[in-house]
Amino acid sequence: MRLVRKYNGQLPETNDWFNHFLGRDFFVEPDQYFENKKSQPKVNIKETEDTYQIDLAAPGYTKEEFNVEIDNNVLTISVERNEETKDENVKYSHNEYNYGSFNRSFTLPKGKVQEAKVEAQYTNGILNISIPKTEEAKPKPKRILEIQ
Repeated sequence: MRLVRKYNGQLPETNDWFNHFLGRDFFVEPDQYFENKKSQPKVNIKETEDTYQIDLAAPGYTKEEFNVEIDNNVLTISVERNEETKDENVKYSHNEYNYGSFNRSFTLPKGKVQEAKVEAQYTNGILNISIPKTEEAKPKPKRILEIQ
């Protein structure tokens, strides 16, 4: 399974080099950069013999706010939420809290997952999605042939 990535037509190494010296993606508009960085939760993807496991770190949400759907072998996880209103009497010197909307998509391997048996669970700020493999996708035991 592959994470869908987009590099805006630039080589990722080029952006990493500019990030090292300039502190942000050079080829992305500043507003777009900060909005994308604030709204994209981190993801771990694990593969076992029987399943693919996606763990998405998204603390501060409730399970009702998540929308998880599969369409044309693409798993999409999204949350739509308006920013919380801030108290006018409080002056922040630094504010990194973000509970806004986000959208993450993952391409599933064709014919190798059981879409009808995908399960999602939200516990302690982590959304766990378990995607079972089909029998054809599971590793087969080694077979030793007899030479005749």
